[in-house]
Order: sequence, then structure tokens, then C-alpha cells
Amino acid sequence: MLHSEEFRLTPGQIEYLGTWMNKVSRSFAIVVAAVEEPLKHYLSTAYLLCRVIDNIEDCTQPHDWKKDRFAEIASILDEPAIASGVLADWENEQWPGLTTDEEQIMGMSNGSRLWEIYGLIPEAPRNIIRRWTQAMASGMSQLDDPKVPPQFIEIQDVQVLRGEQDYDGYCYYVAGTVGYMATELMVEHYSVPDSIAEKLIQNAESCGRGLQKTNIIKDFPKDLMRGVSYLSEERLREIDYSPLSLKGAPLPWKMKVLENVLDELDEATEYLVTLPRNAVGYRKASLLCLLPAYQTLLLAAEEKDKLFTPDHQVKISHETMAQCLFDTEQLVTDNEGIRQYSHRARQAIEESFRLSGAAIDRKVTKINGKFTSGAVSGQHLE
Repeated sequence: MLHSEEFRLTPGQIEYLGTWMNKVSRSFAIVVAAVEEPLKHYLSTAYLLCRVIDNIEDCTQPHDWKKDRFAEIASILDEPAIASGVLADWENEQWPGLTTDEEQIMGMSNGSRLWEIYGLIPEAPRNIIRRWTQAMASGMSQLDDPKVPPQFIEIQDVQVLRGEQDYDGYCYYVAGTVGYMATELMVEHYSVPDSIAEKLIQNAESCGRGLQKTNIIKDFPKDLMRGVSYLSEERLREIDYSPLSLKGAPLPWKMKVLENVLDELDEATEYLVTLPRNAVGYRKASLLCLLPAYQTLLLAAEEKDKLFTPDHQVKISHETMAQCLFDTEQLVTDNEGIRQYSHRARQAIEESFRLSGAAIDRKVTKINGKFTSGAVSGQHLE
């Protein structure tokens, strides 16, 4: 299971990873915490490197400035020893649009240890991280280029992805690459047989894209405030762009948007049940991504009349997240239970739209007498 190469982090380095994971993403910090060492440290490092790449894209500097930073990231990924020089230069740059924590990790004082840890990772997993983070950086460097897909166009003073292929392409670069990277790290860590690894790779991209599309629905008003929509012009044109002014949308259109995400999560479910049962930590981490995604879409279905209006709120409660944690422990090696959970979640979402205005009946039940399915606003799937 473990690599033959020795990999040991100091208590200070481990504390650094934990501190910064919690600073930039508490939800993913919970996910990574479920994984065994040293894979946990590889995934934490990879996630923070992806956050650095995201920070360049989220910064409101011009396109050419960003391209220079992306090129510098690619160089450090090849040669982590040069990180200190690049970070010293970055401290003299302006990073408008970032939070204080996001800006701090871009400089020497808070960013150098990340690159130090990356340089310590054994060659095989480090090469996996390098290849996929460079793919992410390369894709993001093209997002402001009108000649290269995925393309954005301006509609009503909002930057909107042009078509559904651009929507999928964007989600591939920012999240599908992460799905492939995590899968290859897991395969290498657990010495997964080639026959199983091939099946996992087939659905790895959908795992990342499904989670990203869930977040796009959840964060739609927040993104709109930044002048961007990741739902495509092709899709928005069908309803005369009404979501861009938060005027709502017809229920069949909303259901079509959610079904696109559900199709991705169906493949993510198949990915999860293909994982070897001995990969317990990674299976838990995968469930801690999948179950909250379903619960977010269930909440969106429950609040369907408010979607894409000023009252759009699709953030699951702490109680629901606690239920996801409980269900994860119950389901971790239960492939049939995982499939039933996904099937029933999709059924409840689709039923909500078929019975517009009717409440969803979510009685507390057990599947196969083994577990209680996930909560929505303190209730449970039937």
C-alpha cells in the first residue's frame, strides 16, 4: 500500500497543511482528513496547489499578467527549488479580488512551506500532481482568450460561457483534472489492479465535474455579483436570460439544469462503488463529496421556486452535513446501499419537479435495515 520511498513530514509541516486546508476550504479539509497517510498529505498539498492556481484566475489582473503567473507556476511545478525566487517576486505584485488568506498563500511567508512540502513528495506521486496541476493551469490560462475554448461571451454585462461544450470544458479544467489527479494518486497509493484502475479513470472526470456543477448551482448569485455566469449562453438563451437578472426560470428549465448534474453524479456513484473495499479512507472521502452534493441538489429541489431569484439559497445546514458524516460511516463498504442512496436522491429530486408545489414526503426509513438515508433540512429521504 505505501510507497517504497520514505516520506516523512515534520509536525510543523503537518500543522501547516491542516491550518491552510481549514483556511481555504473547511469542507474539503473534512474530506481529506478521512484519508490515510501519506495519501492524505499528498491530497492536501495538491489541493493547496490547485488553490494557488485558482487564486491567479480569481485575481482581477489583466489576461497577460495572469498568463505570466501561470507560466511561473508551471516552472515551479517542474523545479520546486526555484519557488522562493518566484514567491519573492509575487510579494511585490498586487492581487486584487482575493481574500486576505488567499493573498497570503501567494507570498514567501505563507507560501514557501507549501512548495517545500511539494518538493519532498516522492517522485511517482509528485509527477502525478505536477502533470494534472499543470493541465489545470494551462486550461485556466486560456479562459480569458476569446480564440480558445472554453469561451466566454458578454451578455447583459455578465461574462457567460458560450455553449454547453464550454460549460463542460470549464468544469474539466477546474475540477475534472482534480478527479483524474486524485484517482491516479489513489491507484498508486493502494496499488490498485490495472483492470479496476481503468474503470475508475473512465468516471474520474465526472466526479470532478459533478461537484463543480453542484457548486455552480449553489453559488449562482454570488458568481453573478462578480459579473460571471458558468451556466452557458446556449442554455440561458432558452429562457431569454432571465436568471442573469435573478428573475427566476421555468421549472422544466431548472429541472434540466439539475438533471445535467445528476447525470454526472450517477457516474460518480459508479466510480465510488468501483473503488476497492480496502481503500477505506479514500472511499470515505469520496462519500463525503458525493453525499453533500446530492443533499445540495435535494435542497435546490425543495427550494425550486426560489432558484435563480434574489432568494436563491442552496447551502445545506450543519445538521444535514452531520447526517452525511453519519451516513458515510454506515455506507463506506456497502455498495448496494450507496447505489440505493443515489437512486432515491434522484427520485426525490425528480418527483419534486413533477409534483410542483407539493411537499416531498421524506419519512425516516432504513435501507436494508442498515442505515438512515441523508437528511434535507433535518428530514430524511424516503
